[in-house]
Amino acid sequence: MGKNHVDLNHKTIFVTGSPGFIGANLVVRLLRELSAGTVISLDNMNDYYDPKLKEYRLSLIEEAAATSPVKHVFIKGSIADKALVDQVFAEYKPAVVVNLAAQAGVRYSIDHPDVYIESNLIGFYNILEACRHNPVEHLVYASSSSVYGGNKKVPFSTDDKVDNPVSLYAATKKSNELLAHSYSKLYNIPSTGLRFFTVYGPAGRPDMFYFSATQKLVKGETISIFNYGNCKRDFTYVDDIVEGVLRVMKGAPEKAVGEDGLPIPPYAVYNIGGGTPENLLDYIQTLQEELVRAKVLPEDYDFEGHRKLVGMQPGDVPVTYADSKGLEDDYGFRPTIGIREGLRRFAEWYKAYYG
Repeated sequence: MGKNHVDLNHKTIFVTGSPGFIGANLVVRLLRELSAGTVISLDNMNDYYDPKLKEYRLSLIEEAAATSPVKHVFIKGSIADKALVDQVFAEYKPAVVVNLAAQAGVRYSIDHPDVYIESNLIGFYNILEACRHNPVEHLVYASSSSVYGGNKKVPFSTDDKVDNPVSLYAATKKSNELLAHSYSKLYNIPSTGLRFFTVYGPAGRPDMFYFSATQKLVKGETISIFNYGNCKRDFTYVDDIVEGVLRVMKGAPEKAVGEDGLPIPPYAVYNIGGGTPENLLDYIQTLQEELVRAKVLPEDYDFEGHRKLVGMQPGDVPVTYADSKGLEDDYGFRPTIGIREGLRRFAEWYKAYYG
């Protein structure tokens, strides 16, 4: 599908889920690189994990905004609040919308389904409705590699069938793609979904394995390695994710009319993943080495005494592996940052942040 170039300068860009992990990094990039315009951040600052991390990321955004020619506005609220979403669109008239707000986490969805329905379904519906009634040039939204479920074929391609989710979280993300497709078809809204693969990096989410394992090791606790270590993950460093999102924002699916006189949906979905699945045990080994190098842990730390191999947990999958050829073909980008470099940056940040 062809792309329409979207100039992000002199525009209002609405980023939901900032100061979340990916959202904060994206907003900081926009504030540093754009020469004019407005960026609106929205997040409900919930306590799914330590809110101080979001406050820290918000401080980084404010720091970048202080020297940026781009105006930044932060709004505390939920995308599930339809009146608030409508008010933001009415007041600021965003040309580009990046919906990163969502309740994340596979395991959390098993015991807390309500918040996933509220944020990931009702919230996303509110965003789509607002885009329907306002002239939006491009809607970009976060999907997830979780939609592939227990897909046996690797690498995972966006052409694969993804009709068998193994978690509610995955089901909500697949639902986002279906809803976006119908709104693109019915209302000619250019929309692009991005299936993120295991995003990690400094100031990330503490529920992600690399972060939670670090916190446990620091406390002298034992980390559980699932599926007895027989897992592979396509880890993607946050800077690679942000670069991919930025490029996609600038290229909206072209609008076109089909033979039936109706719009051909200006709709696309891409994977963003490293394209090099790492064995979980190798990843853990690299993490341990970098934690020692950054002096987060002592050189004589007994790693073997603080880890245990356990079975697979519900909702998890043994392998994730991205085929990112579509992203490379259409936007000239593929992730390049390896786990050694990425985990080194995380370990150095962890040492600086937590002392």
